[in-house]
Amino acid sequence: TGGILCSQNLWACERPVVYGYDDIDCLSDGLARIERDGKYGFIDKTGKVVIPLNYDLAWYFSEGLARVERNGKYGFIDNTGKVVIPLNYDGVGSFSEGLAAVERNGKWGFIDNTGKVVIPLKYDRAESFSEGLARVSQNDKYGFVDKTGKVVIPLNYDSAESFSEGLAVVRQNGKWGFIDNTGKVVIPLNYDWTWSFSEGLAAVERNDKWGFIDNTGKVVIPLNYDLAWYFSEGLVAVRQNGKWGFIDNTGKVVIPLKYDWVGSFYNGVAGVLDRSTGEAFYINRQGERLYWLGEPWFD
Repeated sequence: TGGILCSQNLWACERPVVYGYDDIDCLSDGLARIERDGKYGFIDKTGKVVIPLNYDLAWYFSEGLARVERNGKYGFIDNTGKVVIPLNYDGVGSFSEGLAAVERNGKWGFIDNTGKVVIPLKYDRAESFSEGLARVSQNDKYGFVDKTGKVVIPLNYDSAESFSEGLAVVRQNGKWGFIDNTGKVVIPLNYDWTWSFSEGLAAVERNDKWGFIDNTGKVVIPLNYDLAWYFSEGLVAVRQNGKWGFIDNTGKVVIPLKYDWVGSFYNGVAGVLDRSTGEAFYINRQGERLYWLGEPWFD
C-alpha cells in the first residue's frame, strides 16, 4: 500500500530546545525522552536531565509510568526516575485503565501500578485494556477478559482487535465482523477485512473494494475504493486508481484524490506526497498548502 508517514505531526508538539543528543522527543507529562549513543533518559522542558540515560529503551509515560528496558529486561519508572516496578519481565505493555500487560517465560498476564499481579501470566499474548476489556490469546484463539481476569468473551476467534466505540473487530474462518462487549455479534462476519470504528464509522472491505459502515452495519459509503483508513477530525483518507484524497462522513470528496500518499488529519493538518513534483507538504482541511510548516517525512 506504499510508504508510511513517519513524522507528519511532529510540528504539533513541544520540544525542549537543547543540543548534544541524537534524538529529542515531544514533551509528554512534562518530560521528553532523549537518546544518545543508544541510551535513553528524560529531560524536562528546560532541558534539565530528570532521568539519566541509563536505559537501552524507553517509552512515553502513560498513567504516570513509563516502560523501560535494560539488558533485555523490562519494568516501569515514575517521573522522578524511581523504579516502581522492577525490570524483571521479558516484555511489557503500557498502562491503560490501571493495568499493564506483562510477559515472563512466554506467558502474559496483567499487573497494577504497584506491580501486583492481578491477572495470572497464563496467556500466549495479551493487549492493553480498552473500554474495560483486554484482548488475550491462547493456542492461536482470541477472546476478551475483564479487569478481574474473568473471561467475558470466550477465546473462540481466529483474530480480534481491541474495543473501540463499543465494538470489537473479530475474525473467524477468514471473515471479519464486529461484536459488542457481551460477545454478541452485532455486524455479521462477512467482510474480507475491516478496521475498527472511528468517529462512528468503520472501513470495511469485500472483493478488494473498501467503503464504510455505521455501528448497525448499514453501508453508509459504498465499497468503491481501493483502500481506506480511519476517520480523523471528520475526514478519512481513501485511495482509488493509485491516488489518495479525503472524503467526509457522507462520502463527499472534500480533497480530490490526486496524491501519492497521505497521512491522517491531526490538529487540522495532514501531510501529503506528490511524486509528480517530488514534493511532500502539509495541507489544511480545505486542501490548501501550508508553506510555513515545511515538509513532512515519508518513508
